[in-house]
This record gives sequence, structure tokens and C-alpha cells, in this order.
Amino acid sequence: MTRERFRELVEEAIDSIPDRFARHIRNVGFIVEDEPSDELLDEMEVEEGGTLLGLYHGTPLTERHWDHGNQLPDRILLFQNPIEEDGDGSEDDVFDAIGETLIHELGHYFGMTEEEIDVVEAIWRREHFDEAGSDESA
Repeated sequence: MTRERFRELVEEAIDSIPDRFARHIRNVGFIVEDEPSDELLDEMEVEEGGTLLGLYHGTPLTERHWDHGNQLPDRILLFQNPIEEDGDGSEDDVFDAIGETLIHELGHYFGMTEEEIDVVEAIWRREHFDEAGSDESA
């Protein structure tokens, strides 16, 4: 898949984020890279043969103090090759992987626990599949 098409899918996935979450996102850059570097995988303690689909860099909202400001934007990195390799390669599957990765990384931005992120991912999947008319939410 071309980088241009992948970025279009990222934009569509961003647009699919439920409004109750999206309206609270401020000063976050979404960056597409081919794949995580070996150094990043080591830093994140990813096991041999493993990879990352995405990564949040920044200060979670729950950890910000009153004087937080004049900072570079938080960043969410999306790694195109691992995302494409994660599923069956169809555009729908890539879109789903992008959406779930975005929701997960935005959960870190909001300072959510892994359990809370799992709930939001389930809500996104249910809303996405209901809109798409898929039976996968049944």
C-alpha cells in the first residue's frame, strides 16, 4: 500500500474516533513511519521477533500540572509496515488496525489504564462495525 493511501486511512480512522473522546484531543501530531527502529524496540523492551504498531510520546493529560505549556506537541507514531503485516492485508483490515492502534495510543494520551483502553477499543469496534454493517460485533 502506498504511503499516501495509508495516510488517507489514518485520516479516516481519526475521523472515526467517537466525538466524546475526539473533542478533548489537543496539540497531538500523528506521524507515520515505516517501522520502529531497533533502538526503540529495545527501549520499549519488545521481545525478539516482536514489533510495535504504534507509540505515544508525550505527557498524559492526567500527569500535566497547571504550568504545562510551551511544549512541543505530543506525538502518536503509527508504524505502517507492522500495521499492514498484522492482518490479512485488505484495506478494511488495515483501517481496523490503524483505528485500534490510534484508540490505544490516545488512551495513553488521556492517561487511561490498559483495562480502560480495552473498554474504549471495544466501544470503537462496536460502533465501527455497526456503522459498517458487519456481523463481527455479534
